[in-house]
Parts: sequence; C-alpha cells; structure tokens
Amino acid sequence: MQKIGFSAEKYIEEQSKYILERIERGGGDRLYLEFGGKLVQDKHAMRVLPGFDENAKIKLLQKMKDQAEIIICVYSGDITTNKTRADFGITYDLEVLRLIDVFRKYDLEINSVVVTRFEEDSPAVTKFINKLEQRGIKTYKHRFTKGYPTDVDTIVSEEGYGANPYIEVTKPLIVVTGPGGGSGKLATSLSQLYHENIRGRKARYAKFETFPIWNLPLKHPVNVAYEAATADLKDVNMIDSFHLEAYGEPAVNYNRDLEVFPVVKRIIEKITGAEAEYKSPTDMGVNRAGFGIIDDEVCREAACQEIIRRYLIAECDFKKGKIGADVLERQKLLMDDMGLKIEDRPVVVPAREYAEMKRNLNPRYTNVVVVAMQLDDGTIITGRSSRRMVAAAAAILNAAKKMSGIADEIHLIAPSILERIQNLKTELLQSEKSSLNCEEVLTALTISATTNPTAEAALNKIAELRGCKAHCTAILSDKDEKTLKGLGIDVTSDPEYVTNNLYYS
Repeated sequence: MQKIGFSAEKYIEEQSKYILERIERGGGDRLYLEFGGKLVQDKHAMRVLPGFDENAKIKLLQKMKDQAEIIICVYSGDITTNKTRADFGITYDLEVLRLIDVFRKYDLEINSVVVTRFEEDSPAVTKFINKLEQRGIKTYKHRFTKGYPTDVDTIVSEEGYGANPYIEVTKPLIVVTGPGGGSGKLATSLSQLYHENIRGRKARYAKFETFPIWNLPLKHPVNVAYEAATADLKDVNMIDSFHLEAYGEPAVNYNRDLEVFPVVKRIIEKITGAEAEYKSPTDMGVNRAGFGIIDDEVCREAACQEIIRRYLIAECDFKKGKIGADVLERQKLLMDDMGLKIEDRPVVVPAREYAEMKRNLNPRYTNVVVVAMQLDDGTIITGRSSRRMVAAAAAILNAAKKMSGIADEIHLIAPSILERIQNLKTELLQSEKSSLNCEEVLTALTISATTNPTAEAALNKIAELRGCKAHCTAILSDKDEKTLKGLGIDVTSDPEYVTNNLYYS
C-alpha cells in the first residue's frame, strides 16, 4: 500500500474556507483569482504529496460554482510553436479544449477564452479562434501591453490595458487559468481590474499557486521538485524578501513572482488610487497546501522520486531534441543538490540488469528492451521485448499474472490470436513494425477475456496498476507512452533508441 503523507479532506476544507475569507475580506464587487499550475488532474501534486486528490482544486471551485466563472488564457506564441503539455502529450490549444470539456463536466461556467499577446499574421492562431467561435465559445484578443513592464503610467492608460477589450463578467469570483505557465493570466487579471475601475466597480486580485509551498523550507524536496518540474521556465525558488522585511517571517516564493511584484504592486495602486493591500508576493497568494501535509517524511521521499523522474524525462527530451542542454544541466544540478542518483528510482536497476543479462546470454539480443514495474506491495515485475510484443505490454501481462496468482507459463492470449493481429498490421495495414504495442495487446486480452476465465481474471487486475512505477531501458513509442499514462503507470525511460531508424524508431 502506498504511504499517505497528505490529507485531501483537510486541504479542501482549509483551502475553500480561506478563499471565501479572501473574497469577503475586501468588501469589493469582485475577486480575480489567478490559478497557476494545473486546475484539473494535477498529477505532479499527486506524486509529490501522496494522498493529494489530483482534482482537488476543481472540486473546490465546484463548491463555489454559483459564485464563480472561468476565463481561460492561452499565449498565441504557444499555439504557433505547438507547445505541448507533458502530462498528456497534447498541444496547448488542444489542452484549452480539454479544459473546457472538463469544466463543463463539473458544471462550472466558462466565460471565455483569451488569446494573449495576439498578432495578426498567425494562421494557426486564427484557425484556433475560429474553431472556438464556431463552437459557441466567446473569444477575446489581448495584444502586447504597451509600456510593460516599467512604464506604469502607460500600462494603466487607454494605450495600455485600455487597448484590451473588457471581458464581460457577472459573478463575484472570476477564476483566470490557462494550459500552462506564461499564458498571460496575470496580465489578463490586471487588465480586468483596470476596466472594472473605469466602470466604477471595486475589484481585487489574488493568486492561487500550489507550488512552491510558502511555509515549507526553501530546500524541502517538495519545493525542489517544483523547480525540477519548471526547469524549462527557469523558475528558481527563493526566500520572499518582501515578506521577510514586512513581517520578519521567512516564506518561499519563486523568482518570477518576486521580480514582478514591485511592478504589480505599483500597477494595482495606480489602478485603484490607493495603497496596495499586499506587502509581498506571498500575501497575494491563497495557497494552503502546506497545512494538508500529515507525514513530512513520506512527502520528502515522494518528492525525491519526482526529482529523479523529471531528470530521466529530461534526458529523453534532450535526446529527442525537445529541450536544450541548459535545461538538462539544470535538472542534473537539482539531482546533485539533493544527493540523488538515477539508481535511487527502484525500477531502474532491475530493468537494466535484466537487459544486460539477456544480452550476455545471447549475443543476438543486441536490441533487447526491458521494462521493470514495481507493484503496490513492492514486488518488481519485468517484461522484455519479443517478436510478438513490446516490452511494456509483456510487463503489463506479467504483472497481471502475478497479481492474479496465474502461473508464468500460462498464456493469457492464444499465440494464434497474436499472430493474426500481427498479420493484420504488416500485410493489410502495411505497418513496418510487427510487434504489438500495449494498446493492441490490451485489446487482445479484453477479447480473450470474453471466453477465457483466466484472461478475465488478469484483465480485472489491470486497474490496480494505477500509481505503479515503471522504467524502460529504451525510449518508448509515443503510442505506448500514452497508453501507460492512461493506465496511470508512472513510467520513465533510458535515453536510448531501440534502432537507428529515424522515422520507424
């Protein structure tokens, strides 16, 4: 059983109470709450805070749905460059569509989508806006704010925020979110504050950012894991000097918030004509995640595992050309600072040792690939690639057998069925690869389960793999990686390709 270090119930209770207090405290007409990080399916938080509900934040909003509506921001440049959200392997424009569907599922009102730093000569962005409008989603275009970041007089004027269209809102709580960092959430919130003030209405701004956790030590593994997760954004955790000076108490924040705080404070004061209520970036936040930790050691260990995981992912991304050497070096520095090694991930050594053993036993196994998986009870299960199926599929079947008490030599799927599917792939569909991927093997297992009670028993155990760790000795195909993530398996890979092929790799 996975050890629990975080109380989801305590967190939701504490967090919802604090947000409501913040809304009521200002006595204004409206609160713009910028949501950083992931509003739904926050798998990073779930990994580093065992016990965290990945949908805790959206459940908070669901409790306040009568008071809230949502604005989704997306930076036009991220659409143009096809920036991808790593957790789901989908681009930011598709992530916006997914978020809309998820919010609707929770019965939350979507106000609109704002395309930030919009430029006219971008066909991809125009196509995205047209798609939204054709589906009845209101869209707004915000261009680069004139004068930003230093000329506050221009920013807070008709030339600056005044050049943006006002987003028509009606409820007291406006949640401003986006598919990832740099989406323009802060600029959109402050632009709205300007327009509200012009219309004679009081409005306030606050920020909901789960990480870094302000009341944990600077070098706490949970906070370091946040740096590892945002290495490509060059986020660095720092002591909030403004908070320390104002209150004499240390608090942790990150460099971007600290750098922009003096400007944000001046902008808010210029908009409202009064002294800002916040004395520090930490003051602006409403995060109460630290109060949900019930076992610090469990969270420390989980966060250390996340730092290793992020480094392994960075190694593969560097090999694929997705990131530069500077990002990989940053990840390595974080590993070294925490005294961690790749081998501290429990599934790495068993996968590598089994692959090496197979290569030593038979020189023909030059391209042998192995996946090692750690079950909930700590047992390590392995699977290797063969002419029939990929290593990940073999590991899943072996794990299902182990959990079901089925002998290793028993076939869950008749070899003849696997052979027929392979023939379909190579002869009818003209695929270059004959080995069956994870999805194809799981489909075959599902079909076999209709007539084979043993296959059915194994199939019923697949859901229990959610949360298990796995490691592959070679880079997984996009298809297999997506399937494993869909099963909830936390998988990493060594930065090696199975073959020298560039397209059929």
